[in-house]
Amino acid sequence: MSNTERKDAGLVYNPNDSSLMAQQNAALELLYDFNMTRPSQSDERATLLKRMFASIGENCYLEPPFHANWGGANVTFGHGVYANFNLTLVDDGQITVGNNVMFGPNVVVTTAGHPILPELRVRAAQYNLPVQIGNNVWIGSGVQIMPGVTIGDNTVVGAGSVVTRDLPADVVAVGSPCRVVREIGHHDRRFSSRDRPFDMPIEQVLGLFDE
Repeated sequence: MSNTERKDAGLVYNPNDSSLMAQQNAALELLYDFNMTRPSQSDERATLLKRMFASIGENCYLEPPFHANWGGANVTFGHGVYANFNLTLVDDGQITVGNNVMFGPNVVVTTAGHPILPELRVRAAQYNLPVQIGNNVWIGSGVQIMPGVTIGDNTVVGAGSVVTRDLPADVVAVGSPCRVVREIGHHDRRFSSRDRPFDMPIEQVLGLFDE
């Protein structure tokens, strides 16, 4: 089995394989071009993202600088994804993101891990586990998402959290390690944040964005 096959199967492999490094370097050239664009070059950015990513939907926006081990080559984004500055995707393995997901600044999503055994780590041994993020998820500033994690639809992950295990849909989760603190529900139809109430009924608030 080749290193490429082992990599794609989630097995321990040698990331310094010459064939893998050639593919990775080609992807990083596109990433460099993206990060060197000017704010006025929105069309160029969109074109580059479609070349960089495995798949990316419409109306996605990434604030440069954007960092990715494989330049997004192993990443699938749905529609309407927004990422603030310094999104880092360690995309040696597959990262799948749904629609209308928001990433705060300095978020890290990693698929790569290394065996604990020193004799393997000194040889740069690596394995990858896929990460899946559902629809309408909000990932707060400075969150770190570890290999193999799945996050369900509509969930909010609080700033600074370290997500080491799966999170269900429709919850607020926070901490290191990240834990569910409550479900999203009636409270969130009355308050925009903590104890700060909306200034009008939620139906009217929603109407502000339907015009």
